[in-house]
Amino acid sequence: MAGFTKKINNVVAGSIVGRTFRLDGSGHSKSRENSRFLTEIRAGLATFFAMAYIISVNATILTDSGGTCVCTDTTDPTCSTDVDYNFCLGVIRRDFITGTAAISALTSFCMGLFANMPIALAPGMGLNAYFTYTVVGFHGTGPVSYRLALTAVFVEGFVFVGLSIFGLRQWLARVIPASIKLASGVGIGLYLTIIGMTYSAGIGVITGATSTPLELAGCLAEDMVDGVCPASTKMRSPMMWIGIFCGGFLTAILLAYKVKGAVIAGILLVSIISWPRSTSVTYFPYTPVGNDNFDFFKKVVTFHPIQNTLTAQDWDVAGVTGQFGLAFITFLYVDILDCTGTLYSMARFSGAIDEETQDFEGSAVAYLVDAFGISIGSLFGLSPVTAFIESGAGISEGGKTGITAMVTGLCFFISIFFAPIFASIPPWATGCTLIIVGAMMAQAAKDINWKYWGDALPAFITLAVMPFTYSIAYGLIAGIISYIIINTTIWIVEVVSGGRIVAPDKEFKEPWTWKVKGGLLPGWVVRAGRGKRDFWHEDEVPTQASLESASVRGVGENDKSEPFVSLGSDAEGGEKGPVKMA
Repeated sequence: MAGFTKKINNVVAGSIVGRTFRLDGSGHSKSRENSRFLTEIRAGLATFFAMAYIISVNATILTDSGGTCVCTDTTDPTCSTDVDYNFCLGVIRRDFITGTAAISALTSFCMGLFANMPIALAPGMGLNAYFTYTVVGFHGTGPVSYRLALTAVFVEGFVFVGLSIFGLRQWLARVIPASIKLASGVGIGLYLTIIGMTYSAGIGVITGATSTPLELAGCLAEDMVDGVCPASTKMRSPMMWIGIFCGGFLTAILLAYKVKGAVIAGILLVSIISWPRSTSVTYFPYTPVGNDNFDFFKKVVTFHPIQNTLTAQDWDVAGVTGQFGLAFITFLYVDILDCTGTLYSMARFSGAIDEETQDFEGSAVAYLVDAFGISIGSLFGLSPVTAFIESGAGISEGGKTGITAMVTGLCFFISIFFAPIFASIPPWATGCTLIIVGAMMAQAAKDINWKYWGDALPAFITLAVMPFTYSIAYGLIAGIISYIIINTTIWIVEVVSGGRIVAPDKEFKEPWTWKVKGGLLPGWVVRAGRGKRDFWHEDEVPTQASLESASVRGVGENDKSEPFVSLGSDAEGGEKGPVKMA
């Protein structure tokens, strides 16, 4: 078997596929060490199973926005008990499932094909929560309408295209202090944890209260009084306990043993338990909405076309320019941090980062794929698309090239035709998944610079404000402003005192600069500027053997075999290095 596997890997490496994706043994000057075709396929499957939960979780969260459904109940602005409105929400959720799978398939495949990076994309966790609960609001009770929010996302994607082409997106992300970047990931993790504990998209263990901001819940929805669980009914919900033990503890134990697809296993187990109609934990109660959901579930394999959320943008921004501007700016800034930070961390994990420029191969194309994906996703009615940290599952399996992301994209495409299954995953099956993802994201807290107060406090403010205000944007704004105030004040005191008053732990402060190592503009712009005709191709990097050969024999004017010449000795008597001919 090992010989057969090796033979397949060698055949593919020696083909045009191997050279295109720079597999090990392909003969490409920049082939990626230990990259093997079959390993890439396995890595792509691992990435899909690690992030396939996004299909159901994203649909659940975005459904809470109300989508294009219209609430006509004047007594209840959320229309939680309106039968027609809930019918509409059921259709909207199916639209979101199809759209999520479709955009994940398209963007992941394109990332692999054009950028040759093992990074998958999908509507981002955190970004979808911000879109739903902060911008649009639960069932459309927020400051911006669903349609207008989609317009902001569409425009944001094309702004990202311009920022990516000229390298400004890379600069904007890298200029943010390191501790705040790390803290934003932790804060989003805590934000997801709160969502995973709520009724709308989680296990229902907490709810809003009157005398306290949050309160222990865990009762059945019909037992709640004004959104609060009476004391005698708390922690009595069987759905909550199924979610905690089968979707939470079981998944955590499987993760401890590094079982691939542990998250999917937990979600599927809880879902399967919740599908029979005669149990107390059923997702299909004998109600009009439950009957409609069960009829769709019985189809199992079908294609559900997007009916209500396709091209749902609202371009009439007259009179709401302030709301539109707020949504656009916050989406723009949050997405810069979210996607760029993930792309850099995954590129570093896969060993693709250039330590000199702090950039990675194909970064401009990778950013463009993400940017166009954001705008296309908004046409499907979705929140911003971003790179997924779960791509690390595939990279840890050995994924190093774009083949990994392409396999993940193909898996998402196949899942489009299993919409009835993904539409029937209850929120208590995915609630603990959000909590577990939050725990994964919180691991970055250990890397925050806690030694210096000017880095530590802004980072803590960032990660604390996000969940406590239910807003990612507020957390970022609070962290950046506090960073500027604290560190600027310390700098002014030091300057005014002539260097006599210096913060005791100043030597532990992380360096910060607005300058970017390697230059602001991406490589293709620099190559085009100096007149390189095929500027989309990177400069050929000479091998050590060619350098030594050129240094020993030199290259004559008529010798076209080597594009480097030896320039002899410099003023100090040392030998100059070879210089690339124009």
